[in-house]
Amino acid sequence: MANGKKGCAVFPRRSAGALLHISSLPGRYGIGTMGQEARLFADFLKEAGFSYWQVLPLVQTDYGDSPYQSVFAASGNPYLIDPDGLAAEGLLKKSELAAHRRPNGGKADYEFLREHKFALLRRAFSRFDRTDPAFVQFCEEGGFADYALFMALRAAYGEGFIHWQKPLRLHDASALEAFRAGHADEVAFWQFVQFVFFRQWRALKAYVNGLGIRIIGDIPLYVAYDSADVWAAPHLFKLNKDRTRRKVAGVPPDYFSKTGQLWGNPVYDWPRHKADGYAWWIDRIRRAFGLYDVVRIDHFRGFDRYFEIGAQEETAMHGQWKRGPGAALFDAARAALGELSFIAEDLGTLDEGVYRLLRRTGYPGMKVVQFAFDGNPGNPYLPANIGVNSVCYTGTHDNDTLLGFVGNMPDWEKNNLCAQLRPLLHSAGIPARLSGPKAVAASLRALALSTKAQLCVLPVQDILLLGGGARMNVPSVPEGNWRFRLERRLTAAEAQKCRTWLQKWDRLP
Repeated sequence: MANGKKGCAVFPRRSAGALLHISSLPGRYGIGTMGQEARLFADFLKEAGFSYWQVLPLVQTDYGDSPYQSVFAASGNPYLIDPDGLAAEGLLKKSELAAHRRPNGGKADYEFLREHKFALLRRAFSRFDRTDPAFVQFCEEGGFADYALFMALRAAYGEGFIHWQKPLRLHDASALEAFRAGHADEVAFWQFVQFVFFRQWRALKAYVNGLGIRIIGDIPLYVAYDSADVWAAPHLFKLNKDRTRRKVAGVPPDYFSKTGQLWGNPVYDWPRHKADGYAWWIDRIRRAFGLYDVVRIDHFRGFDRYFEIGAQEETAMHGQWKRGPGAALFDAARAALGELSFIAEDLGTLDEGVYRLLRRTGYPGMKVVQFAFDGNPGNPYLPANIGVNSVCYTGTHDNDTLLGFVGNMPDWEKNNLCAQLRPLLHSAGIPARLSGPKAVAASLRALALSTKAQLCVLPVQDILLLGGGARMNVPSVPEGNWRFRLERRLTAAEAQKCRTWLQKWDRLP
């Protein structure tokens, strides 16, 4: 991509997308799955005129059920596997499905899933033909060898590889081979879980792409400490010799937290990555584009400079900024994989280094209208300041819903917002109906669609104008997140309403 391009090579025409994670789909299995409800949602997007479906990371979740903390960065989440699909293959019986069903709708029930989903998958595995040529090839390719072994070790010795026997903790080849030989069935089960996940995902993606809709995925910057990634490649992270963490990731005090965010992920040893030609990252990016059509890079600024904190610290207030790999990583990925359709998550406090990296790569950045109204006419999130090479959002998974955002404002702040909105709405030709929180939220949604950004993405919560109870995540709050689900399918009338908006703002396919 040419540096400094004013257009948007990733999104060559004006279009719109909807943000909804697979886990948030309705259904009767305690969480959204890659089954029929996912296809019906894709049908809705087609009817409504959306060109993109954005999801969160599809990885196997771990602590706190966050898709940004996984046991393996390239894994698929077993919770999202569709039991009906397994039954159609003869691997599950109808009576077994009935015992796994929950009331339709409601929030994602992770407690139920932890207790029952893997038992259901083990039942399916007991009937699976392990000589299936596709499964044999999947295992022989080796992409999930470390993951399957890691999960089998967890089953035997518990979570937290740092507590395993020293030879296993240090990834000793002879100790691992002996373990593998004695636990072959368990290792094969975890290979089966990933085989099934990716078979179902590829079928769903083929269906969605067949409707003319592209899928936007998400690649977190960091990986979890207690993961197959760190356990199998410790030299790529800032660890002590005993594999305990030396430095961890986070962000300094900001809009979301007065003490910053202490994520706890081990930070990368970037000189080691550079010495390897960024091979680990190139493989990670290759896998991501095997899953998605477009990839959002979370915390893009961390590739320019990243914030690291001593592992002993209790908050992120005493961390330090360190230099990241910069454009060298993306140049290496482009040389190995060709042009890449990335979205740079460039939110938060930025500096000239990040802007320089954005210009150098040419990737579109993100603009969130909820951040626009601080009274500063130069605010980059103001609709008039949003350029073509951007993706405009009403909010992200870390924000309140539009209706929650407006509804939770004190009256004085709401009055200030409305005073700023009226001239913007007039300039955009949008009726300034600001009689209540829903009307204000709808006006913000219309402003996002009206911007010059080549792509505008609306979280489904903002399409439906749901309140703050539908929020997906509250940063720095460790529990109760990632549970939002639709309670029903979206209707043809709602699709037609969306189509009217997209037509008005020239965002139809």
